[in-house]
Amino acid sequence: MDDEPDAVELIRFNLKGAGYEVITAADGEEALKKARALLPDLIILDLMLPEVNGLEAIRQILGVSPKSRVLVLTLHDSESHIKDVLKAGAKGYVLKSDAARDLITAVQSVAEGRPFFTAKVSEVLLSRYLGSGTPQSLPNEKLTLTAREREIVRLIVDGKSNKEVATTLNISVRTVETHRSNIMEKLGTHSVSELILYAIQNGLKDVNHPSST
Repeated sequence: MDDEPDAVELIRFNLKGAGYEVITAADGEEALKKARALLPDLIILDLMLPEVNGLEAIRQILGVSPKSRVLVLTLHDSESHIKDVLKAGAKGYVLKSDAARDLITAVQSVAEGRPFFTAKVSEVLLSRYLGSGTPQSLPNEKLTLTAREREIVRLIVDGKSNKEVATTLNISVRTVETHRSNIMEKLGTHSVSELILYAIQNGLKDVNHPSST
């Protein structure tokens, strides 16, 4: 949901053309009501919304519809906005300037449980966490996880279910669940989005964005 009527209509047109059923909301409060009633698979949100701002809307929507996946579509490309959105639970971040090129791909990726960031957002994250000689991570964070746990983090942030992780590593689902619980506790994380940030900080994952070729 976007706060600009013309933009909403363009998004609706493009998504319907790609075969998606689209329901819109006029503001953050209406988005929350519809999320509670409809439990949508995917929600596209602007950060600047009337009534309930986008960041708070993400938190509240995931509270009433935890299986919904949230994709942010916004003008804002600051590091603080990106980090806040991911920590709130969003799985994708697309700049409006990139929407014509990236929106459908982003929707497909996020709908399938895979995180998606447009190229400029990727650059913001990577320049902060991987571009310098001293990535800003928690003290001794790289030493916190075992090799197996780091392997599991890679698979989780790539969108793998516990069952898929178990199959890939040839271990039981229960073992994966135990590792996942231990990982979350060790890192103090509560969502896959926070694990993505950890993976970016520690070089476990390349941020997804379209190829430049």
